[in-house]
Amino acid sequence: MVRTRNKKTPTKKRYKLRDRQETDGQYLLKLVLVILMGTAWLKFATPVMLGPVPVAGLPIGMLFAFLAIRRFEKRQADRKIWYAMLIVVTLICYFVPAGIMI
Repeated sequence: MVRTRNKKTPTKKRYKLRDRQETDGQYLLKLVLVILMGTAWLKFATPVMLGPVPVAGLPIGMLFAFLAIRRFEKRQADRKIWYAMLIVVTLICYFVPAGIMI
């Protein structure tokens, strides 16, 4: 059998990276943590005016979740999914009376 020079043979490292799948429990834990972090808002009793825009709260949970997702998710496609989910949960929780009131 003649081997071509351009064809790469699979190594053990590539197989380990390809075979490593997260379990359903790990995925569910990540989902619950992202949802909980997305609901963490620092809301003000009276809105603060930044120019003509009233700001009723700061999404502190979203900031921590962005850092956690960036650190723990290795694949970029997975990070994009988690970021999109986090933004949707954060926007929904802006209108719901949830968060820490100052």
